[in-house]
Amino acid sequence: MRQLRAQAWMHNRVRMVVASFLVKDLHIAWQRGAAHFMDRLVDGDVPQNQLNWQWVAGTGRDAAPYFRVFNPVTQGRTFDPDGMYVRRWVPELRDVPGGAVHEPWKLPDGVPAGYPERVVDHAREREVALADHARRPT
Repeated sequence: MRQLRAQAWMHNRVRMVVASFLVKDLHIAWQRGAAHFMDRLVDGDVPQNQLNWQWVAGTGRDAAPYFRVFNPVTQGRTFDPDGMYVRRWVPELRDVPGGAVHEPWKLPDGVPAGYPERVVDHAREREVALADHARRPT
């Protein structure tokens, strides 16, 4: 989100991870995220933005991947294994070595000063999101 604020842009992979986290971990309506991104993206395109947010949320025309919940730690380890991207945009973690930036709550001395404790347990929120989706009327 700091990159979005600073550059009015972020890579599509990061957009999807953020969207998944907001919708499936924090249970925020996809429309709020879509509106926020449209207000800030330099390359914002209404159909593309809205359809991507609907896809991540598992709603809309292609709702088949509703069960796909991006794990932010796994995504970070896969696409930013050395943590360079994280350290660039999260200066509170700049002194955390390597891939440990993806799980700072597991550091022996706890999270670095100025960095918040973990907001949610991803595994639990994933189950809540999937259960909520299963209860939706078709």
